[in-house]
Amino acid sequence: MRLAGVTAIAALVLTVVTAPVRGQEVLGDNSMVSGAGSTFAFPVLSRWAAGYQRFIAGGSTVAVAGSGLEDPPTRPALAYEPIGSLAGMMRVKGAAVDFGATEFPLPSADLTKAGLAQFPFIVGGIAVVVNLDGIQAGKIKFTGPVLADIFLGTITSWSDPAIAALNPDLKLPDAKITVIHRSDGSGTTFNFTDYLGKVSPTWKTKVGADLLVTWPTGRGAKGNDGVAEAVKRTPFSIGYVEFARAVQARLTYAALRNKAGRDIVPSAKAFAAAAAGADWRGAGDFQLLLTDAAGDESYPIVATAFALMRKNAPQARTRAALDFFTWSFEKGADEAARLGYVPLPAVLVDQVKVSWSTSLLPRR
Repeated sequence: MRLAGVTAIAALVLTVVTAPVRGQEVLGDNSMVSGAGSTFAFPVLSRWAAGYQRFIAGGSTVAVAGSGLEDPPTRPALAYEPIGSLAGMMRVKGAAVDFGATEFPLPSADLTKAGLAQFPFIVGGIAVVVNLDGIQAGKIKFTGPVLADIFLGTITSWSDPAIAALNPDLKLPDAKITVIHRSDGSGTTFNFTDYLGKVSPTWKTKVGADLLVTWPTGRGAKGNDGVAEAVKRTPFSIGYVEFARAVQARLTYAALRNKAGRDIVPSAKAFAAAAAGADWRGAGDFQLLLTDAAGDESYPIVATAFALMRKNAPQARTRAALDFFTWSFEKGADEAARLGYVPLPAVLVDQVKVSWSTSLLPRR
């Protein structure tokens, strides 16, 4: 697993972001929680933040200043900047935020060197999206090798025989394909390119998988939102975005042929099928990828969002951030599922909490 992109932005300017109060005790201004990074996880983190704010305002069992039991809360429950996985990594390493979010699981050696702990908090899917008039979501189909050839620039037209053979019932235009990809350091890119490398030896050799890659063709856009908007306004384009963003933007997403040879439309059910066989217990520091998973119903481009936290951070800040994730695990599953994410199963949540006790919280 490579991290070439991280060193390229080692001089990233770090800025502290405003963040929340906890629901269980009053923290000073210097102990408020902040996060930054993944745009893949931004939709669910936003919903969780709103729910956690309501919890602080009315769900706490003890009246604390700003909780809403005695006066309205004066701060948001979470201040999160969706600036991309790579930038989020740099910010948490620089102690500018309390957690970074990424879909790139760091190797144990890198975690140890940086003094970081890592744990998963949500699973979701990456949708391939197109801008083609008259084609409904889920109707256009791609195999992994054909998708790789499009992003390699080998297949350049929507009328190419390889695409037509997969879609005999569709009227595809005789038009040039415009490839849209991420321009920033992105965990979504890492998982997308990891998948392409698994299904295309040419992609693996020529491009590889990373947060930042040298794209053979196309133009870049920043963040999942940037790619979604670029595809939406560019006729005959193709790109890749987190599934919730594809749905929110009303983009046409594709069905992808999985390892079992079945054409699977992205959905929470298909993402859950891909995650069902994951051996998290056997993955040190939760280093596990879910791309190209086995299973008849598995969608092939599934990713996990991880939180990175500093082991030597002030305990008040650490506990505040873990309070938020605890509430999210226990109360936020339904909201996550409505967005098309897959909440962590109870057994994995238990593993995550055990990891907190050994890596982030002092032993009592």
